[in-house]
Amino acid sequence: MPTTLDLARRLLALSQTGLHFCREEYDRERYREIADIATQLLALESSHTAQELHAAWFVEDGYATPKIDVRGACFRDDRVLLVRERIDGKWTLPGGWADVNDTPSRAVEKEIEQESGFTARAAKLAAVYDRNRHNPSAYLFHLWKLFFICDITGGEARASYETTDVAFFALDRLPELSTGRTTAAQIKRMYEHHVSREMATEFD
Repeated sequence: MPTTLDLARRLLALSQTGLHFCREEYDRERYREIADIATQLLALESSHTAQELHAAWFVEDGYATPKIDVRGACFRDDRVLLVRERIDGKWTLPGGWADVNDTPSRAVEKEIEQESGFTARAAKLAAVYDRNRHNPSAYLFHLWKLFFICDITGGEARASYETTDVAFFALDRLPELSTGRTTAAQIKRMYEHHVSREMATEFD
């Protein structure tokens, strides 16, 4: 059963795409009204105003597609590399939004270096997950999470403007995780991919 967020997100995507392709002002007005209704519905179930939600969604225009989040799973002596997020104080695999003009592997390698201080090489795309299916807490945007198995090649631990701490953890002693970014099940599954590099990439 779709949630209010699912339905509103679909309406916003239809509105954005319609405004991109449509040139008739009469129809464009209808697409704008669809967006207004969707953000009002979302505002009823969130702490944000319809205006704030509208502004967040329409930062971009053009055909609406899922956003891409990359995560790098690095292991050393059977322990996983995690960073503590400055925003919520919880831990996650290094990663974040993929930047325009970066390849997927370059995006995750860059995120690891920026957030942890370690340089790494992306060795395997282990999974492409739909966040809606695998991570808790509602989120305005629809996004796909790309999980890479990465091998550390150098550097040393250091925090960044996005992270306050960097450490390796045993899989049975994980800290409090920022589960919208990374779950314990995902970390443990990435370890299986790390050990068995021949495992097929997972998706959906």
